[in-house]
Amino acid sequence: MEIYLYNVLVRWGHVVVGIAWIGLLYYFNFVQSEYVKVADAEAKADVMKKLVPNALWWFRWAAFLTFLTGLYLLYVQERAITTDITLGALMGTIMMLNVWGIIWRNQKIVIGLKEGDTVNAAAKASLASRTNTLFSLPMLYFMISSAHGGTAAYPKSYLLIDQSLASGPVAGYLALDFWIVVAAILLIELNAIFGRMYSVIASVRSVITSSFALTVIFSGLVFYI
Repeated sequence: MEIYLYNVLVRWGHVVVGIAWIGLLYYFNFVQSEYVKVADAEAKADVMKKLVPNALWWFRWAAFLTFLTGLYLLYVQERAITTDITLGALMGTIMMLNVWGIIWRNQKIVIGLKEGDTVNAAAKASLASRTNTLFSLPMLYFMISSAHGGTAAYPKSYLLIDQSLASGPVAGYLALDFWIVVAAILLIELNAIFGRMYSVIASVRSVITSSFALTVIFSGLVFYI
């Protein structure tokens, strides 16, 4: 009973910090970035000095705690990990690494905590942030799917780490559709690291549309094709 309650509390905490993380991600991309584009110099400077550092603190630590609690949840259910939770966890991990490895490192330059090329740093941070926004909907879809049946209803894409629990085919990691989705995720991330801002993610409308489209494509490949 105590272990069950502990796991429930960790899952609850995972959802809470996840809401904080993705909520701040959407705030940065849909609200703050649009305001900064039209704000006068004095207002923009005030935002960068007083608001952004505080928001980034909550943003990066919410991302890390989401990752940490998610890692624990994967550990406690490691005997039966479906492909949807695997893909969701992969995107979530990449998003967390983008926060700490690209966004925060470059935002420190943008807000004046570190010396460097402000224009270049802002571009890198913006591309990584837009990429995280692109990943957010398919990541959330797979996470929710895994908690409500998900690929358990689709034997061809269902994976059990402990094969003794299997009652049917368990082709998960061997399925071509799984590797196509993984390859697509990695290619998108390579663009976030080395590429440029494409029109499909450049604006608020385009990144929302692209994120929905990516969710449909990924889920279609894993569940239905």
